[in-house]
Amino acid sequence: QVQLVESGGGLVQAGDSLRLSCAASGRTFSRYAMGWFRQAPGKEREFVDAITWNGETTYYTDSVKGRFTISRDNAKNTVYLQMNRLRPEDTAVYYCAATSKGLRTTRAAYEYWGQGTQVTVSA
Repeated sequence: QVQLVESGGGLVQAGDSLRLSCAASGRTFSRYAMGWFRQAPGKEREFVDAITWNGETTYYTDSVKGRFTISRDNAKNTVYLQMNRLRPEDTAVYYCAATSKGLRTTRAAYEYWGQGTQVTVSA
C-alpha cells in the first residue's frame, strides 16, 4: 500500500516556474515507477511524465518536453515535478501516481493516486 500526497501548486504567471512534490508513505516506494498526470476543467485526465523506480529512465508527453523535469529521491520517498516556462494551457489539477508495472503512460496502469494539487497559470 502506498499513500501519496502532492504539494507545491499555486497561481503563477506565464513564463514562471513551479516545483511540485509528491510524498509517499510506505517502505516500498522505491519499488514503484511514478508518474504525473493532470486534469484541466472539462477535460480527461492526461499523462504528463513518468520515471522508473531507480530514476534512470524518464518519459514525457510532447507538450512538456524541454520545460518539465521529473525526478525522485528514494531516500526521501518523494517524486518531484519541476515545471519551467509555464503556459496558461498547463493550468490543471496535477496528480502523482504509482505503478508496479514499470514505465507506463496510461491511467489504468497506475494503482495508487494522490489527491491532486491545483496549478493555475495566468496569461
